[in-house]
Amino acid sequence: MSSTVSVIGAAVVDVYAAPVDKGIFEKDSVPARNIGLSCGGDALNEAVILSELGVKTELISLLGDDEAAGTVLRCLKSRGVDSSRITKSRDIATGMNIVLVDDKGERYFITNPESSLRKLSKEHIMQHIDEMGDIVCFASIFVSQMLAISDMEDVFKAVKKKPGRILVADMTTAKNGETVEDIEVLLKFVDYLIPNEKEAFILTGEKDPKKSASVLLEHGANTVIIKCGKDGCIYKSSSEEGEVHAYGDVTVVDTTGAGDSFVAGFVSGLNNGMSLRECCRYGCAVSSLVVEHVGTQSIDDIKDETDRRYDILLRNE
Repeated sequence: MSSTVSVIGAAVVDVYAAPVDKGIFEKDSVPARNIGLSCGGDALNEAVILSELGVKTELISLLGDDEAAGTVLRCLKSRGVDSSRITKSRDIATGMNIVLVDDKGERYFITNPESSLRKLSKEHIMQHIDEMGDIVCFASIFVSQMLAISDMEDVFKAVKKKPGRILVADMTTAKNGETVEDIEVLLKFVDYLIPNEKEAFILTGEKDPKKSASVLLEHGANTVIIKCGKDGCIYKSSSEEGEVHAYGDVTVVDTTGAGDSFVAGFVSGLNNGMSLRECCRYGCAVSSLVVEHVGTQSIDDIKDETDRRYDILLRNE
């Protein structure tokens, strides 16, 4: 396909510390070997990794008009991501997260719900619908409190009006007890739905990801890929199903952006004409590399190393 991928969603600044002792609130001070500042957010992570994998990528998002916004824009420019469709507003602050990573690589977030992170709305997206690429990646369902299910339905419907356009939707945890029945109106528009195990379970009530995928298909999803962390992923459509094992030889440093990087790898595969299984394998290869680093940027030779790990996964099947 080899065309521009449009990624919709959050872009923030992350202040991270790793590894952090979980007893931090019981002590005056704790050490952390890595303390720094980077850019993040589900959509920014996906867009940056896609660009570094050689895919022409644009980000559609919302920022404040402040120093943090400048940091985000400089990051995008340095990574080759088109930021011309990002809205800037003086009425809100750019989202900033504090990310604490424990000694197992698990992360804990402190977020500002009044920042741009939760304020992306239908109006910020709809103005760009006609110019979006042939693949649109919505990252993620349930992130912004300004995007009700009815708003997302309008956006998804508009995205799919262009013949042949592919819609990929990532997901975060349902915030208000939403179920699969509530998002049924969205699923018919989504070509590839990519939740993780927990997110799928909350929607379907099924702990087994294979059963979760079946429930999502029964409610209108076209193809479901469920991210299963260290176990890889499962995929299911009306015509095929299977699982792809994770790349095994990994030293986990930080799981921040692991799911986003899987989606970026998957979409990169779509853009390059890979099959469903091959896309899943490529997503697993990318995410295995990202979790070995703090944050998702500045990973040397990401495409070459991803290709190497992809080949290893293929040989091991």
